[in-house]
Amino acid sequence: MQAYRAALLRFDDQHRPLYDPDGLLVTAPDEWGVHTVRAAGAYGALIEQFPGLGVHDWRDRLIAPGFVDMHVHYPQTDVIGSPADGLLPWLEHYTFPHEARFSDPAYACGVAAFFFDELQRHGVTTALTFATSHPASVTAAFEAAQARGLRFITGKVLQDRNSPDGVRDETEQSLIDSETLLQRWHGVDRLGYAITPRFAPSCTPAQLRGAGELAARYPATWIQSHVAENRDEVRWAHELFPEAGSYLGVYGDFGLLRQRAVYAHCIHLSEDDRALMQRSGAVAAVCPTSNLFLGSGFFDYLAADAAGMGYGLASDVGGGTSFSPFKTMLAAYFVGREGQTKPGLSLQPSQLWWQHTAGAAHALGLKGVVGNLQPGNEADFVVLNPEATPLLARRTQQADSLEELLFALIVLGDERVVTQTFSAGLKAQALNRT
Repeated sequence: MQAYRAALLRFDDQHRPLYDPDGLLVTAPDEWGVHTVRAAGAYGALIEQFPGLGVHDWRDRLIAPGFVDMHVHYPQTDVIGSPADGLLPWLEHYTFPHEARFSDPAYACGVAAFFFDELQRHGVTTALTFATSHPASVTAAFEAAQARGLRFITGKVLQDRNSPDGVRDETEQSLIDSETLLQRWHGVDRLGYAITPRFAPSCTPAQLRGAGELAARYPATWIQSHVAENRDEVRWAHELFPEAGSYLGVYGDFGLLRQRAVYAHCIHLSEDDRALMQRSGAVAAVCPTSNLFLGSGFFDYLAADAAGMGYGLASDVGGGTSFSPFKTMLAAYFVGREGQTKPGLSLQPSQLWWQHTAGAAHALGLKGVVGNLQPGNEADFVVLNPEATPLLARRTQQADSLEELLFALIVLGDERVVTQTFSAGLKAQALNRT
């Protein structure tokens, strides 16, 4: 067993924060050797249940669930911050040329190693990630995540049309490669496979149909793609699939809307689209820094909540501008203020935090597994320093509520706040900031 004394944040089943200013977190390995939470709560109420247990004393720190990133592109690590007029020019000029390099396994391994170190440096312990159309990119990512003990999901990108040489794949072989990778990696350690059409305009009907058949044969896998990010993209999808009821409906027509289906962006959806998301169990990955950077639009929280559709937060690197969950939560706050059916929504800091931890885990179908620090959850957590910078220290010392403390961290925090990251109870060696 391991025990940690610090301020402690977690969430109940109604999405409400549970906070112990002087808390105790106790972890121990399960039958597979993965550390899980055995107890979490007030130090004074729990410590007598564990006589003689040594305790790591971090009373000047905050322990919180590890962050969950619902949508990120590891091959785009090196195109973050590239200027463009919008989504489609950005893909043409930066993303596709760079992704073509991932046919080289050695290059893919080098980027994957940097990417996962960066995730852990920012406190991200679970990620649903795009690779490229090259099988070598998928293998490199799984191997790097496995070596770090991360809970991680990815898959080979499917794109057999409207894509340049170097990233365009061949329909039949792309589906064979996807199934081969799925059978090799899904369910190994903490890894999962995602069937990954890049987006409907990059896939022929035959490839989408094959993806849907894979999804039906392997219901425990994930599905990930993009939808309704940009108005030009929406018009393009309508031109390519005129028989579909909507851009989102294209995926439904091919059996790609179900539980564990995650669609990035979901900005330009109709009321009917949101109802379809709710009925099917598909969820949205909200990518506020990317949407603001590319000028794509705003995710409508009020409309999503009215429809009852699920969602969680995502960085969307490299369209997204930071690996930092703090930057993502702050951007989501701006989106809430500006981009709603009725502008002026003020998302509570604890709501934003929930969207990037327990809420994102719930949306991924991993409720009770990651994203929270309730007993039974895997011991993915971050140790945060509320005084990591002089300005942050000055502000947090004056916080007189949990919401003020969390909002100060969101507004003023960055990776310097993350002093240690634990994945399934194992500490990332690259951190250890004091």
